[in-house]
Amino acid sequence: MGDMTYWLPVVWAAILVVAVAAYVILDGFDLGLGILFPFYKTEEHRDVMMNTVAPFWDGNETWLVLGGVGVLVAFPMAYAIIMPAVYLPIIIMLLALIFRGVAFEFRWVAKPDHHSVWDVAFAGGSIVATFAQGVVLGGILQGITVENNAFAGGALDWLRPFPIFIGLALIAGYALLGATWLLMRTEGEVASRAREQAKALLPIVLVAMGIVSLWTPLATEHVAEVWFSWPNILYLSPVPILTAFAAWICWRSLVTGDELTPFIATIALFMLGLIGLGISNIPYLVPPSITFWQAAAPPESQIFTLVGVMIMLPLILGYTIFNYWTFRGKVRPGEGYH
Repeated sequence: MGDMTYWLPVVWAAILVVAVAAYVILDGFDLGLGILFPFYKTEEHRDVMMNTVAPFWDGNETWLVLGGVGVLVAFPMAYAIIMPAVYLPIIIMLLALIFRGVAFEFRWVAKPDHHSVWDVAFAGGSIVATFAQGVVLGGILQGITVENNAFAGGALDWLRPFPIFIGLALIAGYALLGATWLLMRTEGEVASRAREQAKALLPIVLVAMGIVSLWTPLATEHVAEVWFSWPNILYLSPVPILTAFAAWICWRSLVTGDELTPFIATIALFMLGLIGLGISNIPYLVPPSITFWQAAAPPESQIFTLVGVMIMLPLILGYTIFNYWTFRGKVRPGEGYH
């Protein structure tokens, strides 16, 4: 049982990483469209934008559910600590996602002269949900006050400069994902505008990543030790080098007229950012005090739920791949899935 006690939390941590990465990529460009929505004024353009994600948007949030439930069943101590620390932004995020989902569906059945109401709801829900997600991430990364394996901070500990900055940075990041998605899935004026938006957003995202990369180690001693001690600085150097390379590829492909590469390069930027955050905090699930193993449920509970995940995860992956393959290609004005 000793080996299982060690490896089961690691397996569950890997599952959570997959869920978070999948959610950030898939729902990221989805929310990004809502963030960009106010910049597309015509009804035709907005219809095209929404039709690019109509077959996917609700399925994308499956990964958010998997991540949240995974923390609850595999790491109940971490769940009990994290939730009260960021309870308010999580509630705001969920309400914004619900509001956005209602706006998405109601817009299609509303009379054209009522579309503006649902357009505002769709854009507002996307922006608020994205900002709240960034605040939750920042609130966890800045460290949670823990005493006797329980949350011992205040309900507004997340209301600090670092989480607020992460929230704003994530808005820019998701908008970049949304712009490169539109570039890949549309044509004509929508695609041209998306390309220009991506060119404007990429430097903002890179500056934000640079600020976070410096702010985190300066504010947290154990993160500084991870990145700037020898020989770690040598071993971890590929992460910033690959990030710079992905950014260069993204910019070059935007300038040369490529349609697919900017989206792939933006995904690479996000994944490298997540890798960097993971390296900074491993093995802490609740920085800077609770590790995977300390937060883990009893091995029997982890095994029981792991069996279910091993059955459902391939099904979710298979459905997602099938869905994206089926609805591949450009979306043109007048075409749609509603």
